Amino acid sequence: MIESCPRKRMLLGISFLGALTVFVLIVESHWTEKNNSRKRMFPVEQNSTCWERETFEIIQECQPCTDFEIASKSIGVCIHTHYKEVLKCASGEMVTRSCDKVAYIEERLFWKFESFMFVAAFISTFCVHIRKRVLNKRMLQRVQRQLANSV
Repeated sequence: MIESCPRKRMLLGISFLGALTVFVLIVESHWTEKNNSRKRMFPVEQNSTCWERETFEIIQECQPCTDFEIASKSIGVCIHTHYKEVLKCASGEMVTRSCDKVAYIEERLFWKFESFMFVAAFISTFCVHIRKRVLNKRMLQRVQRQLANSV
């Protein structure tokens, strides 16, 4: 059945599925950020948990720890997840806590992967097209030889 689909309809279907995939990824990423109801337990420097009982302000967004901080264990929260963020509680206390992952790094890795897959798909399509032309040319030459031998 798929062999009988015209090229335009096939490209339209693939484009639609690609757009649907990107749409689902965008909606899912926004939905999980807003509706993340489970409480995460991350290690906190100096055993301060003021951010659990007070309002707090994020001073420094989640960012990767340096290799020095991880190796020297100078910031204890870097040992667990290799990411840290700095908070300022309502009482004025500054707290460093572990966090999951850095959003901009994850997004950059995602788009690198998508770009690589697009290039790989383009190269594969090009190779298939070239191979198809070569096989068609061989078949045409064979038919011409058979016609020339039968005359």
